[in-house]
Amino acid sequence: MTDQRDSRPGDPPGFSHVDASALLLALPDPLLLITADGAAQLNPAAQAALTGGTPEPSGQPDWAALFTPEAAAALRGPLEAALAGQTARASVVLRPGASVTLVTAAPAAPGPDGEACALLHLRQTPEPLSTALDFMDGLGLGVAVQGRDTRILQVNASATRILGLSEAQLAGRDSMDPRWRAIHPDGLPFPGDTHPSQVALRTGQTVRDVPMGIYRPGSDDWRWLHVTALPHTPPGQDTPEQVTTVFADVTDRYRMEADLRGSEQRFRSLVEATTQIVWDAHPDGTFLPPQPGWEAFTGQSEASYSYAGWLNAVHPEDRARTTECWQRATLTRQPYLVEHRLRRADGTYVPMQARAVPVIDDGGQIREWVGTHTDMSDVREAQQALIDLNADLERRVQARTLDLANVTRFSTLLLTAAGEGIFGLDLRGVTTFANPAAARMLGYSVERMIGAPQHALVHHHHADGREYPLHECPIHQTLQDGQTRRVEHDVMWHAQGHAVPVAYVVTPTHDEAGVVSGAVVMVQDTTERERAQAQLRDVIENLERSNQDLEQFAYVASHDLQEPLRTVGSYTELLVRRYQGQLDPRADQYLHYMQDAVIRMRSLIQDLLGFARVGRQETPLERTDLHALLRAAEQNVRATLEQGGGTLEWHAPHAVLGQPSLLLQLLTNLISNGLKFHAEDRAPRVQVHSELDGEFVHVTVQDNGIGIAPEYHTRVFDIFQRLHRRETFAGNGMGLAICRKIVEFHGGRIWLESTPGQGSTFHLTLPVAPTPQ
Repeated sequence: MTDQRDSRPGDPPGFSHVDASALLLALPDPLLLITADGAAQLNPAAQAALTGGTPEPSGQPDWAALFTPEAAAALRGPLEAALAGQTARASVVLRPGASVTLVTAAPAAPGPDGEACALLHLRQTPEPLSTALDFMDGLGLGVAVQGRDTRILQVNASATRILGLSEAQLAGRDSMDPRWRAIHPDGLPFPGDTHPSQVALRTGQTVRDVPMGIYRPGSDDWRWLHVTALPHTPPGQDTPEQVTTVFADVTDRYRMEADLRGSEQRFRSLVEATTQIVWDAHPDGTFLPPQPGWEAFTGQSEASYSYAGWLNAVHPEDRARTTECWQRATLTRQPYLVEHRLRRADGTYVPMQARAVPVIDDGGQIREWVGTHTDMSDVREAQQALIDLNADLERRVQARTLDLANVTRFSTLLLTAAGEGIFGLDLRGVTTFANPAAARMLGYSVERMIGAPQHALVHHHHADGREYPLHECPIHQTLQDGQTRRVEHDVMWHAQGHAVPVAYVVTPTHDEAGVVSGAVVMVQDTTERERAQAQLRDVIENLERSNQDLEQFAYVASHDLQEPLRTVGSYTELLVRRYQGQLDPRADQYLHYMQDAVIRMRSLIQDLLGFARVGRQETPLERTDLHALLRAAEQNVRATLEQGGGTLEWHAPHAVLGQPSLLLQLLTNLISNGLKFHAEDRAPRVQVHSELDGEFVHVTVQDNGIGIAPEYHTRVFDIFQRLHRRETFAGNGMGLAICRKIVEFHGGRIWLESTPGQGSTFHLTLPVAPTPQ
């Protein structure tokens, strides 16, 4: 609806025909009125936000000139929709480093001449976002603000640290990017369309604490994250416009849980080695497979003992009491204890004592029930002899004795069977217990270790003999702050006075009030590991020395072979000049064979020398422009291009760090191969492209030639390897071996993708050149 009043002389031009023009001009949010020809009128807030408060000289600037090219490109679609009569929105960044701005494009009333008009309303994300990002940084939480297409618009410093990528590398990446290599905790792939940010944008609901593993290229390792996605839906809009993804690095916790699972498995193995049946149940008491101990003893199948089917193995007279005790335990969350007769697989009923305790998680909820069935046959015989004296007293004494025996037996088995040394400390650092493995490792008896200050006894000096102050000791620090610590390289001192290389984990213990009461230290003797590492280093040094000797031999041998070869070639040439045509045709043919052999031998020696020279020059690496290299390579293959009617195209705008002469030889060899091994039915064509891949430049050299079968994709890089007869394609089989050596000398790698009859693509990576200062 248009304003029917005449514009007043004081009204700014361009807004007088719009409803509530005075209010729109007074709005604190930036507002632009844009006509179909691209002319823009700005309210004062827009003047301040987009031009720094300086009015444009023309009065009606082109709207796109007010924004960065990226922001203008993002706004072009919504603006066209508004000019067509539809409201649309977009999220943009007005200038580098600024917060995200939500832009609403809405249709406006036609201008005085009837032209279509649109209003652009800019609403910047409140500055609290920056405060929130800083707050999240302080908590060590990564935050990424993503647009509707899940492309990253803004990240905090913790996100770059956790993901191992810079802010520039993260900008523009979306959740579908395969370079995340996202996986579930079970190792299965994590499709991008199931990413929490995708789900939150699709459903409009918050997605919380999703575990996800991602690959971090900077350190070449995997990190485990807990990801929460918070969608943001602007007022008056039905679908989210942005999503804020918050993630915490829980890698250390996952690794610790893996260690705990390993300890739990060892514990279960110890229990299962006894005469007891070990079983577990769901938090609600449901008894579900697999239960291998139960199956082995009762002979019941999974289908027969699932849920309440296990009661069928209990004596009919004991089922009601057993059910009552189990239901009471699951309702009250108290330990389950009952005695009943259990049918063995051979049909015999055996008196058993069933015990179960709830396993409580950090949130105070039951995670599962762990229980045992113990054969009470022998106990029954002993009890029967005492029942006549005092049945009630005996039952209580027996229960207490059995509890103590179980605890003692499990503790003893666990400590004795453990291969690692284990000892406990109180808050003073005094050893309260130690297992035999710890005593053997350090040369003391268990009795000598218990009651002695652990640091003064076994941890008093560094490996080089320097004194180890108590306040620097990681074990003592855990007693002070309650933090778990893992130390990979340290020494403890043997009773005989020599150092024992160790790795250890120190874990705090707590009393009922949650206060640190001591620590448990698990120690592993790393003598054999360090000996193996030293042997491995020696082997590597020997291999490197052997490789150097072989390269030197190849260089010297090939160099020395040239002198007798020149002599043979010279005398062969003299024979040809003097006697060709004077002997019979067979003699002329023999002379031709000798010349051909000399030429091929000279080519082989030259290639071998070239192979041996790679990496021998100590020329420093320098910044090398790929485009300039390819221009030089084009000149090197110019004759081949003109002779075969081939074409060479490239788009390689990057610079790499390397030796220009070697890199020119590398590209010339690959391009020459693409032109040489061409199909008969089409002219050869070679295309070279480069793209940035982290700290490397990924270069591809693609041809349309005869291709290479998959079984030869690795073999072609070996020295003297040929796939075709010399009469068909000339060469000595050294070109690709030299290419591989050049690439590996620069710290990169080279590989091949090819399909016979469809051409080949050689991939290689070279270190990116640093940006010039």
